[in-house]
Amino acid sequence: MLEIVLNNVSKNYGNKRILKNINFEVKTNEKVALIGPNGCGKTTILKLIGKEENPTTGEVFIRKDAKVSILSQYPDESLSKEIVKDILNSSFIELNELKEKLSQAEQKLLEGTDLDKAILKFTKLQEEFIQKGGYEIDSKIEKLVAAFHVEELLEKQFKDLSGGEKTIISLIGILLKEPDILLLDEPTNHLDIKMLEWLENYLSNCNKTIIIVSHDRFFLDKVTTKTILIDNGEEEIFHGNYTYYLKENEERVMREFNAYKNQQKQIEAMKTSIKRLKEYGKLAYPCGEKFFRRAASIEKRLEKMEVLDKPRNKDSINLRFNVEKRSGNDVISFNRFDLSIGDKELLKKADCLIKFKERVCIMGPNGCGKSTLIKEIINNNPNIKIGSNIRIGYIPQNIVFENENTTVIEEARKYFIGYDEHLRSALTKFLFYAEGIYTKLNCLSGGERLRLKLFCLMQQDSNLLILDEPTNHIDINTKEILEEALKEYQGTIIIVSHDRYFINKIATRILMIKDKKLISYVGNYDDYKRRVENI
Repeated sequence: MLEIVLNNVSKNYGNKRILKNINFEVKTNEKVALIGPNGCGKTTILKLIGKEENPTTGEVFIRKDAKVSILSQYPDESLSKEIVKDILNSSFIELNELKEKLSQAEQKLLEGTDLDKAILKFTKLQEEFIQKGGYEIDSKIEKLVAAFHVEELLEKQFKDLSGGEKTIISLIGILLKEPDILLLDEPTNHLDIKMLEWLENYLSNCNKTIIIVSHDRFFLDKVTTKTILIDNGEEEIFHGNYTYYLKENEERVMREFNAYKNQQKQIEAMKTSIKRLKEYGKLAYPCGEKFFRRAASIEKRLEKMEVLDKPRNKDSINLRFNVEKRSGNDVISFNRFDLSIGDKELLKKADCLIKFKERVCIMGPNGCGKSTLIKEIINNNPNIKIGSNIRIGYIPQNIVFENENTTVIEEARKYFIGYDEHLRSALTKFLFYAEGIYTKLNCLSGGERLRLKLFCLMQQDSNLLILDEPTNHIDINTKEILEEALKEYQGTIIIVSHDRYFINKIATRILMIKDKKLISYVGNYDDYKRRVENI
């Protein structure tokens, strides 16, 4: 059965066209990934399906009586004064209305007037309440709250939560509504590995129609069975998960490029034939009419030919980290190291040795001390030994520049050695074009901040890269470029990340923080999972 149909849908914001003639269908219980570069219109499509916006042209059809819920990237600030447990209880709108009717019917019973009629009404409402799971509300809330480890948030006001906590509470609220159609815009942001795995399992096995916008490729591979690429305002459909899309898309681009190349050869050959035939016609004058007729015939064929566009390359960033001076063999080490924040103990008697050219990923649940450990390394904690000739390049989780009122080119100029024209040229390789180099830093998106920070980092001769959640806020294309650059990097890498696809590409060792211990596993994320599942 069809749940969602987009028919020739276009969407403009002012004079800017975001989507043009989008067409696709989603069937009952399909799990669909919506992918594409930042700004391509993925969130707009979710809003159109969720009836939060209307198309400029075309039509969006939703199955009659289908219940639709949408998780936005940005929490609903209208809930700011609400208590978390009240927000979660309000997800059961129909049951809460039924509960109120049941309470009123119970009051009629106590009044004792028209008792037979009151008993019948109360019994009927109670049966409906039981059938619809009215007495399971608390257990449903408890199950999801436990899965996301947010029990301590229930009595807090929504406004007092962190951005990640707001996202998690919003997600729980939507899951409690049990919609037929679930629209999820970046649902994996701020979730740790345990939460991600729980959500993957839930979404994979639930009987719901789901459309997911996410840059988490591992998550998409686990959950989705259909991929819709939005690029340049148009859609392309792939009947498989993200890895299937990668393979098929690469083959499609190759076919298109070969078809374009062959057609260009054919066009050049036809133009050469036309030119040669006309020359023959001139040489054979006055009997060269037949050559001119043949040349005119080929010209007509050429005019009628539908010329293929050259396949468009992805926007790419020229990332290459140079390491001129290598470090010593022992890069970072500590023994019986204790780490705390206030009264909270994070690590107890932890040992660690990171060697030259290792690619180490620090993992663990939210709040276990990953970023805190990184900051202690950066801040030269006296109990952490930094090896010889170490030059650290650091990208924090939240990128903030010293002066947010300066421009991209002014910030880049602090690190770049060379003429301004060379600097402008270098910035274009990081997708800062024309007037974009004069954008103020406080106007940059998360992805643009990362690109600029990477540019500045690459001007320094760093032989130890420390990256705290580097794949947050960047699209898949930029992730892939970053991965390739890090794989070629000739220094040592320490990363904090929940991006399992990224970890699989980069890591040669996992340092897992668990129960205040630092446990080392050789290999990437898949190697770590095999190891712990066999224990």
